[in-house]
Amino acid sequence: MIPDIDIRDYDYDLPEERIAKYPLPQRDASKLLVYGNGQCRERVFRDLPEELPAGALMVFNETRVVPARLFFRRQSGAHIEIFCLQPESPADYQQAFAARGTCVWKCVVGNAKRWKEDALEPDLPETATPHTEAIRRLSLRAELAERNGETARVRFRWTEDASFSEVLELCGRIPIPPYLKRETEAIDAERYQTTYARVRGSVAAPTAGLHFTDAVLDALQKKGIGIAKLCLHVGAGTFLPVKSEKVAGHPMHAEPFSVTKAFLEKIIDNENNIIAVGTTSVRSLESLYYAGVQVLEEGRPGAVAQWAPYIRPYDATTREALEALVRYMDAQGLAELQIRTSIIIVPGFRFRLVKRMVTNFHQPQSTLLLLISAFIGKDWRRLYDFALQHGFRFLSYGDSSLLSSR
Repeated sequence: MIPDIDIRDYDYDLPEERIAKYPLPQRDASKLLVYGNGQCRERVFRDLPEELPAGALMVFNETRVVPARLFFRRQSGAHIEIFCLQPESPADYQQAFAARGTCVWKCVVGNAKRWKEDALEPDLPETATPHTEAIRRLSLRAELAERNGETARVRFRWTEDASFSEVLELCGRIPIPPYLKRETEAIDAERYQTTYARVRGSVAAPTAGLHFTDAVLDALQKKGIGIAKLCLHVGAGTFLPVKSEKVAGHPMHAEPFSVTKAFLEKIIDNENNIIAVGTTSVRSLESLYYAGVQVLEEGRPGAVAQWAPYIRPYDATTREALEALVRYMDAQGLAELQIRTSIIIVPGFRFRLVKRMVTNFHQPQSTLLLLISAFIGKDWRRLYDFALQHGFRFLSYGDSSLLSSR
């Protein structure tokens, strides 16, 4: 049954000055709030390995944020911002980034009413620099293919022999969260990116991973903690507030993620001792169970629906569901399994894999705060009160927490 949850029960007072507008000079110097057995303690993030049990498996999201904000102008002089959300032609992320000459993306368009049917040119300063000259050589144009409510299909064309990923690197800006209330700066190109980011595709960072340094990763491995990596491309929907009074009325955004057979085998071997880095890893891991159930019941995995965990009971064990995915990959000769998930994790959710998580502090009345409450119960208020009283910094560039499930 879909839970009856009032989003107003997940509100708290977050003063503007507690939102971290910039990262700390050192990634692993951030504060770490350690929660377990109803108790909160304060440490420093570089101490994280000391708080974890040897033999555990830590799961990271290795998605990479792309500079998805592009700025154009009409011949009339009107400025138009285009925010690339996901590829449509080609629809595969890696093929889209490798595309040469043209591709189509689903986008959010700023100042959209000013854009009619004309092709747009990049918005460049009047004074030429080597950088602007390189952009001019691309002859990049944006064409409005179709409007669809708040989004649009935009076709990009360019003449220079370059991939679309090279176009973005040259022309785009990193899309930092709107609640930072500032423009993208040079520091964001490095720090709004995890050190282990590898696969391009996100328009928002998996921010729990921003605290990790090579030193912390080395210390984890020396402690005997295994590392596994999946890839979920974070969409702009992660910033969308819950506008409906009841959470049941909130449409959860879909995001693609991928796992390898070796990853699934690691998860099966460690199913009772898994630590997820970030809510994106949590959503991916917990979605695997429902994808496995689809294989058991229908012969193949499909998209994981928003309310799938709540609408009926499931008899399959976690191991049975994961092993079904492995058998499916073997039968299909797949090296990698790609799944789309719209899963929403709210109080009443049964966690089947994640026992601990590393996560930042989230916005009031957000789906991410609901996920935290699902994991630790009503103690989320004690946790957030402790963080506010002890000077923790909040949101994407803020401090971190290590949570153990009830």
